[in-house]
Amino acid sequence: MKVLILGAGFGGLELATRLSEELGGGAEIEVIDKAPGFVFGFSKLDVMFGRQTPDQVFHPYAGLDKVGVHFTQTSIRSIDPDQRSVLTDAGRFDADVLVVALGADVDASATPGLLESGNEFYTTSGAFVLRDVLDRFEGGDVVIGVTSTPFKCPPAPSETALLLHDHLTKKGCRDNSSISLVMPLGVPIPPSPGASTALLAAFDERGIDWRPERMVTALQTDPKRAVLNSGEELPFDLFLGVPVHRAPAVVTESGLAADGWIPADPFTLKTRFPGVYAIGDVTSVGTPKAGVFAEGQASIVADQIIATSRHLSTSKTYDGRGICYLEFGEGMVATVDVTFLAGSAPVGDIEGPSIALAASKAEFGASRVHRWFGRDAPADPGSAAPN
Repeated sequence: MKVLILGAGFGGLELATRLSEELGGGAEIEVIDKAPGFVFGFSKLDVMFGRQTPDQVFHPYAGLDKVGVHFTQTSIRSIDPDQRSVLTDAGRFDADVLVVALGADVDASATPGLLESGNEFYTTSGAFVLRDVLDRFEGGDVVIGVTSTPFKCPPAPSETALLLHDHLTKKGCRDNSSISLVMPLGVPIPPSPGASTALLAAFDERGIDWRPERMVTALQTDPKRAVLNSGEELPFDLFLGVPVHRAPAVVTESGLAADGWIPADPFTLKTRFPGVYAIGDVTSVGTPKAGVFAEGQASIVADQIIATSRHLSTSKTYDGRGICYLEFGEGMVATVDVTFLAGSAPVGDIEGPSIALAASKAEFGASRVHRWFGRDAPADPGSAAPN
């Protein structure tokens, strides 16, 4: 059996690992990604705020060494879901099973003025550049703003606001700074009232200006102002933006997508094309666009591929559950346990925040590095240490 996995993020890496563990050399597993390595989404904040260096959070794919798995770094030019084949700069790849896990691309140019007057922290390069920007920043008005929906890792803007408060406090310029957080949601984490209440209390305690049910539609350059869809304008000296998210162009051009994303069965992750699955941020299955959900979906797809290879069937289905870590600043981390089960209203609970859960978050990342790459994670990022 030939399995072709497009994308080596949370979903692609977990799927390749499961298939290698269960099928070994009984399957040819090809993983394709244009990037040379993997960076956890939460590690971008560690680099932004000086808790780790870029080298410490980068995990190269070149070292992938799993039975039956081969990695190719190349750009995908076209996908033919009918034939389960892919054309890349490295040639054509054909498969018995095709799994699309290409995530979501971001487009900073889609928001007028963002490239010219602001900064984005949702790409690896954007977050890494901000390390020096924040180090040089001596205070002023800061606006953290979401520019569209959906967007990856919904808690990240709230985490950024709290960590920025710590950063400016440590630099001694918090008193001459303001922090405004603009989000399209009515509360920070709608599925978890407890998490939202805790975040709103943290914002109030730290003097963070919470602007719900709004989005940033443009940035003006002179003077610097963030224009909101409500008609309001917020002055800023530093803008940290969540750019417009889109499915990769190669996905929308393939016929896989509908209304911008790939529709898939929310329980099996099968697409309308036989032998083709879609997992993670590239889908419209109703879960947040976050790595833990892609990881859970990958496990269900692995169950189905393994069963098929053994001429068996499986009744396992995706339960929509994910546990996300939530940075509260001051070395404190909470977990939010949420479930987005198709046909039911999403629900969620919060644990913490606490320093103990900060250590749990570090262990979570280290365990994935060991599981996926077969090596130990670099030095502890110090996320449990107050800034």
